[in-house]
Amino acid sequence: MTDDDEILKQDPTALWAEIARLRATVARLERQVGELDRLAHHDALVPLPNRRGFEKQLAGLIDRLERYGDSSALLFIDVDGLKMVNDSFGHDAGDAVLIHVAELLIGGVRQSDTVARFGGDEFAVLLERVDFEQANETAARLTDRIAGTSFTHDGLAIPLSAAIGIAEIRVGDTPEAVLARADRAMYEQKAAA
Repeated sequence: MTDDDEILKQDPTALWAEIARLRATVARLERQVGELDRLAHHDALVPLPNRRGFEKQLAGLIDRLERYGDSSALLFIDVDGLKMVNDSFGHDAGDAVLIHVAELLIGGVRQSDTVARFGGDEFAVLLERVDFEQANETAARLTDRIAGTSFTHDGLAIPLSAAIGIAEIRVGDTPEAVLARADRAMYEQKAAA
């Protein structure tokens, strides 16, 4: 037993002060852990989950699908021409495009759906309790919403478009398999355009 331990044992006020200090330290550390978790699972530019956060959501959705038999789909979205926007108008314009597209996607799906920035110029959307036809309708609506927006940055009009691939989520799927199918479908959409 140290001298400090002996003092704490004899002085209840000092003991309560030490307990309060330790509780404050624990609370601070819990806040820091929460912030680190948020940073690990959310995009730094747009207020959306990042790839890691999205994959966690997708794994949970696959589990629910297997348990309850709901049908669901994943939309994989690639914003067309973002490199050209960055090269022609600057990275601030490219960032503004990504923020704008994120807002369009959030506003174009149900609150229960998950929109994420997958990385670079790619986004993904999890559509719960939809069949392929409903997912296709949502993808068409989002494509029109993005292309139909009049977006300007520093007074310059920047045309926007996107390719969207659709993958039904099936019982027995892995997140990797669903993402690969959606990515392939997106590239097929790009090739068909």
